[in-house]
Amino acid sequence: MSRRPKIWLFDLDDTLHNASHRAFAELNTSMSAYMVTYLGLTEEEAAVLRTLYWQRYGATLTGLQRHHGVKPAHFLAETHRLPGLEAHLHGHGHDLSALRRLPGRKLLMTNAPRSYAERVLAVLGLSDVFERLICVEDMILFGHARPKPDARMFRVVLARLKLRPEQCILVEDTLIHQKSARSLGLRTVWMQRWLRKAADGRRLQHRPAYVDRRVRSLAALLRHPL
Repeated sequence: MSRRPKIWLFDLDDTLHNASHRAFAELNTSMSAYMVTYLGLTEEEAAVLRTLYWQRYGATLTGLQRHHGVKPAHFLAETHRLPGLEAHLHGHGHDLSALRRLPGRKLLMTNAPRSYAERVLAVLGLSDVFERLICVEDMILFGHARPKPDARMFRVVLARLKLRPEQCILVEDTLIHQKSARSLGLRTVWMQRWLRKAADGRRLQHRPAYVDRRVRSLAALLRHPL
């Protein structure tokens, strides 16, 4: 591994910036509103179903498409408008500087739509850092959304980019995504600067066997390379 060029696959939300601070709350509200408007649910029903699909599939969109016939493009466009998003985004300066200096190729791999990713990267000053953005629009297989942690999507994306799993290191905050990636041979880094608790409130302290390293800053990847 050390003799091959490293290929870093970075997540976006709660990995490069603090999405839990405000962006996720606004997204959750927007997704629930979409379900109320287009599926005829009450606000309470929408909130329960949104969480259920996120827990079961790793993305609310997957459940909505599978069980309700929701069109991905329409859902993403309606739920990610987020006026005023830029005013509430923030990352950590040392992390962003370390990311620029980290040796190897860098790609962004996010379950968010491209328009949202580009807005966030622009505010963080990272628009020129990644050689490629792999967004949820690139994770549509046979007409169905297959975002992280879908193993089929990982295989297809790597094949499209002519990358071997053992070349790649996935850096992100979500353990289920890392578990899927590790099963295919990718190395994994669990970023915990922004997210220290699970959805049920438990503190995220134990490092599972499928995680190669747990870090609380991207600068740690410079100080102690994989």
